[in-house]
Amino acid sequence: MNLKIPNHVAIILDGNGRWATRRGLPRTIGHKAGIEAVKRTVDGASELGIKVLSFFAFSTENWKRDKSEIDAIFEILRNYLKENEEEYLSKNLKLVTMGDISKLPEDIYKKFEELKEKTKSNTGMIVNIGLNYGGRDELVRAYNALLKQGKEVTSEEEIKKYLYTSSLPDPDFIIRTSGEQRLSNFMLYQCAYSELYFPKVLWPDFNKKYLIKALKNYSKRDRRFGGITKEKK
Repeated sequence: MNLKIPNHVAIILDGNGRWATRRGLPRTIGHKAGIEAVKRTVDGASELGIKVLSFFAFSTENWKRDKSEIDAIFEILRNYLKENEEEYLSKNLKLVTMGDISKLPEDIYKKFEELKEKTKSNTGMIVNIGLNYGGRDELVRAYNALLKQGKEVTSEEEIKKYLYTSSLPDPDFIIRTSGEQRLSNFMLYQCAYSELYFPKVLWPDFNKKYLIKALKNYSKRDRRFGGITKEKK
């Protein structure tokens, strides 16, 4: 089968905690294993020719977790940025974020801003990381921005200008690992016509093999936009 490669693949990273629990390990070990899966998936997606790869890494609701787990996640993020800066530069990857990352620890926020600036002219795959992100929060932010301009009537085009993803195409394909079949407040505006896929694999076990398996499933589908097929098998 010839793979049909989506322009934009978005992934909800689910299953880190369960992966660790099943092995009798602390949840933090699951998050560390999860960041390794992020690295593998970035490499695999870039090799396959995907243009935009989005990750739902930390939601607005994740602040409700135990503080020790949140602190561990942030430490993993620190290490990820430190260890992978050169890879982003050498592999021509462009880093962008969605969500209010100013609410993250100041050093992490500054490092993300620094790496985004360093990679802004890169022409390879765009890696979009959702941090302190929620779809409803994003829409409220967009509407408030429009209200500040005194606009009482708006349009889809105007709303999109104020989304975090304003410069990105909508996701063609959304993958949520671990078998859970819900979006959990992810890209609610952008997912209107996205194809959805819910593999049972837990996120820390995800790799290029599972990505190709997902794309094979995607390749069998005829995408429909209001009843009109725009992609053929």
